[in-house]
Amino acid sequence: MPDTKDENSLPISNTPLFAANEKVAKINVADEIKNSFLDYSMSVIISRALPDVRDGLKPSQRRILFAMHDLSLYPNRQHRKCAKICGDTSGNYHPHGEAVIYPTLVHMAQPWAMRERLIDGQGNFGSIEGDPPAAMRYTEARMTHLGAALMADMEKDTVDFVPNYDETSKEPTVFPAAFPNLLVNGGTGIAVGMATNMAPHNLGEVIDGICAQIDDPTITVPQLMKYIKGPDFPTGCMVCGLEGIKKYFATGRGQIKMRGKVDVEQLKNGREQIVISTVPFNVNPAQLEERIAELVNEKIIGDISALRNESDENTRIVIELKRDASPKVVINNLYNHTSLESSFAVNALAIDHGRPKTLGLKDLINAYIEHRREVIMRRTRFELRKAEERAETLEGYLIALSNMDEFIRIIRSSANREEARIKLLAFDFNRQQVEQIGILIRDEARLTNGRYAFSEAQANAILDLRLYQLTGLEIDKVRAEYTALIERIKDLLDILAKESRVLEIIKAELREIKEKYATPRMTDLVPDEGEMALEDLITNEGVIITITHGGLIKRTNVSSYRAQRRGGKGVIGMATREGSAADGDKDDFIEHLFSAGTHDYLMFFTNSGRVFVERVHEIPDMARASKGRSIANLLELKAEEKIAALIRIVSKNGPNKEDQTWTQSGELFFATQQGTVKKTSLADFANVRKGGIIAISIEPGDTLIDVKLTRGSKVEADGTVSDPGEDVVLITREGMSIRFAESNVRSMGRNATGVRGINLEKTDAVVALAVLVPDATLLVAGENGIGKRTDFGEYRVQSRGGKGIITMKTNDKTGGVVGALTVRDNDEIMLITEAGQMVRISVKDIREAGRNTQGVKLINLEAGDKLQAISPVISEEKEEAETGDAIEPLKQE
Repeated sequence: MPDTKDENSLPISNTPLFAANEKVAKINVADEIKNSFLDYSMSVIISRALPDVRDGLKPSQRRILFAMHDLSLYPNRQHRKCAKICGDTSGNYHPHGEAVIYPTLVHMAQPWAMRERLIDGQGNFGSIEGDPPAAMRYTEARMTHLGAALMADMEKDTVDFVPNYDETSKEPTVFPAAFPNLLVNGGTGIAVGMATNMAPHNLGEVIDGICAQIDDPTITVPQLMKYIKGPDFPTGCMVCGLEGIKKYFATGRGQIKMRGKVDVEQLKNGREQIVISTVPFNVNPAQLEERIAELVNEKIIGDISALRNESDENTRIVIELKRDASPKVVINNLYNHTSLESSFAVNALAIDHGRPKTLGLKDLINAYIEHRREVIMRRTRFELRKAEERAETLEGYLIALSNMDEFIRIIRSSANREEARIKLLAFDFNRQQVEQIGILIRDEARLTNGRYAFSEAQANAILDLRLYQLTGLEIDKVRAEYTALIERIKDLLDILAKESRVLEIIKAELREIKEKYATPRMTDLVPDEGEMALEDLITNEGVIITITHGGLIKRTNVSSYRAQRRGGKGVIGMATREGSAADGDKDDFIEHLFSAGTHDYLMFFTNSGRVFVERVHEIPDMARASKGRSIANLLELKAEEKIAALIRIVSKNGPNKEDQTWTQSGELFFATQQGTVKKTSLADFANVRKGGIIAISIEPGDTLIDVKLTRGSKVEADGTVSDPGEDVVLITREGMSIRFAESNVRSMGRNATGVRGINLEKTDAVVALAVLVPDATLLVAGENGIGKRTDFGEYRVQSRGGKGIITMKTNDKTGGVVGALTVRDNDEIMLITEAGQMVRISVKDIREAGRNTQGVKLINLEAGDKLQAISPVISEEKEEAETGDAIEPLKQE
């Protein structure tokens, strides 16, 4: 019949859809789709994508290794073509095509992908930079020792075998796994609605952890972490922070932060270069290099002058820096903008008893212990069965050899083998006769009515005896073998009877694996910035911070300077840059010097009234004669802004190592060039932004010259002063000074301008601020190298805002006053000249003199040179007394 067609529809065929004898059932389409998808999902989850918790392998990996087992590709055998391996795997066990099998084989042979490789590849297996492997017809492979260890004792009925996809042969459902492959190599897999992403760990550490859990099943995760420190990635790198490790050890899920290893190398021309020697796991170094180049071209990361890849078998990416660039700033930018810092999200999902489960560290270890327990029990039963079979044969030999004449007569009188076999089966002994021969009756079922009869196997074994086995030497061998076999059977029975024996065997075999194949840890575990205690990582030692007029900063160990007698010529403390004669620039010179401990904080106060806070260890560490690094790379200074004062704030930790530095009592006392003073509580500076904050509001034309830390005054509720605090002294360029109590200045906020401290002449200016302390003197120095010490008793207390009194008689010989310090006899000071010369002298070598005197020579100046500044130096003994002994580096639990 011809097709009919509606003008608004497709052609309709009259041919029936189903044959007349077909049975058609109506189904719900939604139910059919749901059931089909669930079946597909379970197939993907169980039989394809997720690793088994026992041997850590996915079916494809297990089938490749089993195909190599069939080909006898063990470590002591020759390599075979990967095409052959993939072909056998696809044809016998995994019918998904060689194109998907080969990448799995390659992955198990790549040292940057597997912590402990399972396959030993020969040929081009790709590179960490993403180069593809050669075709399978060009590459060859065999198993590694650990790959073979996964299948150790598989022939001893230790695991179940099931028919392969076409039921032509059998394959194992799991490997015996002589080492914990899932924990050691980790694994990844994307199933339907779930995924696995497990980190690799160190073989030796994992084995130690398993043994510890066998010894103490109630062991906690923190206790396990004494053995299993954390992930151990094959690319090396660093894991920052322990919290993520603790979390995924406890719950099976967590996120860890990885960073590549970076070193800073000094070049001969004074510049520095950054060398990236390892990258985070699963990061491509070539792509990392391209990303760095993009960031430099886009000017997101500056201070890089050259970039090159010097990698061979090991990663080495070299980043050359511009002169005066801060390596730390560049490294932090690399961490922030590139994959040099990456995260690894752990999801310890694996197939356990046929179901996907997320497992913590203890659960993973328990699953492996239970698997090995079953393997050893099954292996022991297999060996016992084989030993019993051999013992049965040897028992037949012993009976026959002890009755040799009778047995020879029976055999010779028999017409054929079958008749001889029947006669032997009818031959029996009583129990006493058998035991006299030396046979141990282990199974009463062998006795019938107290008689010992031959079995079929014994009769056949006797008939198969060769004539040479009837000699006396051979008889002794049989007896010796039987005796040893009986002891072996007793030992096997003891293993099956005692749980402790099984667990000891598990530990012994694991320790043997560790001794043979364990390698040192490749990944460093370091605390994250938020987790680490600074004093746990950095040695507390005295350092000198120097800043030049041109803005170069550095720190130098205090031991680099030697103490000298008064009047010495000094040592060159810092090489300074020479100005250009063409543009008339002056030579650079050291303008500020400060002593601190590496654990402390430094407060940088600028001449414009802003403050920055940095840790001392963050200041570039450089040699005594080096120039330093531009402070612009450390602090975000504005144009024409310079450092006016530096305050060391001794770091203080609470009983739980919480930072209590900014809750300490104390006031910051400010002094400006035009004589303004202000006092602000230390607690107001607890949260200083990286870009700095306002510390004091400065009037136009004025400049902040110094800041001191005082204990603060105490005022009662009724307005009376119960503690006036400390006395301060302002010293001017023309030799005037004024002393008053800090209680004369009330505490103000950070944005306040302050009040009048001293009334200055028009040509005068404040050059120094000193704080009085008991048993101390005021040291004043002039620009021509003349100085003196004067007892504070000669300075009467005055009201704030007066003109003051003379502190040094200034003239052409002394020059203007350049600085003043509060000192004691056992103190040392540093004298700094404009030419960059430094002399370190003891205060006790400087004679005390009255206020209205000139003083003595402190330093011999070269022609044209002038004294620039003076600063206290903290000796190493005093530094230890103030900041405490250095704390040992942080220990991993």
